[in-house]
Amino acid sequence: MNIEKLDLPESAIEFLKSEGFSKLYPPQTDSIKAGLLKGKSVLVSAPTASGKTLIATLAMIGYLSKNKGKVIYLSPLRALAAEKFLEFKKLEKLSIGNKIKVAISTGDFENAEKKLEKNNILILTNEKMDSIIRHAVEWIDDIGLVISDEIHLIGDDSRGPTLEMILTQLKRLENKPQILGLSATVTNSDEVANWIGCKLVQNEWRPVPLTEGVHDGGIVKMKDGKTFEVPNTIRGTPIDLGVQCVQQGGQSLIFAETRARSKSLATKAMDGVEQFLEKKELADLEKISKKILSTNEHTDLVKTLAILVKKGVGFHHAGLNQACRQIIETEFRKGTIKLLSSTPTLAAGVNLPARRVVISSVTRYNAKVGANRPISILEYKQLCGRAGRPQYDKYGEAIVVGKGNGDAIIEHYINGEPEPIESKITDDKSLRTHILSVVVTNPGIKKEEILEFFLQTLGGSQSRKPTIRFAIDIALRFLSSEFLIIKKGERYAATEFGKKTSMLYIDPLTATHFRDSLENVSKKKKHTFGFLHVVTNSEEFFPNFSLRNKDFEAASLMIENHTSELLEPISEYDCSRSLLALQSWITESSETALSDGLGIESGDMHRMVETANWLIYCLREIAKHVERADLLEELEDLRRRIVYGIREELLELVKVKGIGRVRARVLFKHKIKTLDDLAKIPVKKLAEIDKIGLTLADNIKSELKKVRF
Repeated sequence: MNIEKLDLPESAIEFLKSEGFSKLYPPQTDSIKAGLLKGKSVLVSAPTASGKTLIATLAMIGYLSKNKGKVIYLSPLRALAAEKFLEFKKLEKLSIGNKIKVAISTGDFENAEKKLEKNNILILTNEKMDSIIRHAVEWIDDIGLVISDEIHLIGDDSRGPTLEMILTQLKRLENKPQILGLSATVTNSDEVANWIGCKLVQNEWRPVPLTEGVHDGGIVKMKDGKTFEVPNTIRGTPIDLGVQCVQQGGQSLIFAETRARSKSLATKAMDGVEQFLEKKELADLEKISKKILSTNEHTDLVKTLAILVKKGVGFHHAGLNQACRQIIETEFRKGTIKLLSSTPTLAAGVNLPARRVVISSVTRYNAKVGANRPISILEYKQLCGRAGRPQYDKYGEAIVVGKGNGDAIIEHYINGEPEPIESKITDDKSLRTHILSVVVTNPGIKKEEILEFFLQTLGGSQSRKPTIRFAIDIALRFLSSEFLIIKKGERYAATEFGKKTSMLYIDPLTATHFRDSLENVSKKKKHTFGFLHVVTNSEEFFPNFSLRNKDFEAASLMIENHTSELLEPISEYDCSRSLLALQSWITESSETALSDGLGIESGDMHRMVETANWLIYCLREIAKHVERADLLEELEDLRRRIVYGIREELLELVKVKGIGRVRARVLFKHKIKTLDDLAKIPVKKLAEIDKIGLTLADNIKSELKKVRF
């Protein structure tokens, strides 16, 4: 179908052509025929890179050209939301009657962000949307189009229930918004489409044909019958497969089962890749390597990455900080980095295609069972979906490294069907969390009405009614016994504590643990280490690393040094490495020291800081609820210490914008310890201090006035 034939305003057609679109791909054409531009709800089940983002764009333009309501784009991940925000921000250039304003919000669950009301395209994470629903924001009734990306993640243990709740709530709205679901290929797409009330569009077309295969016994067997040999070297099969692709002018993406293996594979690949690079490419890579070193602390991880990048190779995992990941992603997209070794998290996040995808193992470590387990067929297909760059390649290849089990891999993974989506809404944690939110948003609700609501979820359609009723009874008993809800006659309502818990977006079990811990806290004492222990011990804290054998002595010593701050007696066996890392962070340990001493990389530390900041905020709000005003100042100070990674003595200095942990410490060493000290020092003298300079000194003085007056 040609773009000109679409039922859209002329200005929209011209905009799409200016963006390089002339003809629609088959899944896009099928979506139009299914009534996408006529307000019909559609579920698109199609492979990665089949043009689902354009389907979303067409739905947005189609809706906003005829209506004044809001468009919500739901993303499961922040990185994906940020990527889509940049994509859809271009629509603000479009003139179709309604002025288009695009906004993004992915964090801060407590803040419902009323300012979002001024925009008509909102890019939100699923959790942010759930929080907005709980806050009963008025503009919810203005939602006319909901686009749910990666909707197959309803079957995910952790993220699935939240997405399921959102879609259940949204399809119950009086104005019945149009829903567009975007999904990978799953076996029961028809069941999910029926549940949402969508017409199913299923299409296996890809712009770059994909062939899957397995390497076993020195030979690669592809699904299309083609076979070929791969020169065998001491680097190992995954790297031999990757280097061969680079030699043939392509890029390789190798999926490794762990962080350590992704780094190890990249290290093995560097000499093999370097020999195929031209002088200009090597010069460009040298600059990128220097950029990595100049903008990051020189941890072993960062130094290794910088060395590898010089040779056209990189690795990518959650231990890298955002700055490093951004550089690697950008340079791989540009084709500067030829071979990238990554953990599977990349497949679920940013879009980084390569000509050849190598899956080094079909097992992953499962923390719940403490052992390796085979990956699902759906995850395997998601990894394969990264093969084939639409702008550069005529084909894509996904090759699994077999270990004498090639035929079994072909039968199970290559020829297998992805697993059906199964709801996780009836799990204990998700049910108590979401029943509380239903009671909070529907005060006076009866048990039968709660049951009726959950029967409208996907889990409700996949489970027997007595099973759902029994699970709801257990959750209601827990919520009542912990005074999160109360029952009057046949009706339930949330207590103030229940409302606070739901708005804070934490598990009711965590909230009750926080409440009980705070009620027993002694007065007129410091509790910093105890507060850190409480939050790192909660279900929500992430990432949580257990102690290694060599960490027990350090844990024992840290407990001994901070015994007076504990809320309850603990031993080193109650500690995590994350607790040690946070305590070290707020006493100004460097990223290098954390990496060397505790094996905590800067990417991990960043996420710990983010999570701990949120959970200490929750602790502070619950302290207000239990009338422990004496704890509020310490908790607020602790939040700021966590955000900046500083000791208490620097809290005043970091109030000034432009002063972080490093500059604050430098100023402190120069006897500038308070805002008054900062006010007294002349600009020229301030500029002479290491890491300041004249421009920053002027800015600090300007910002100081805002803080003081």
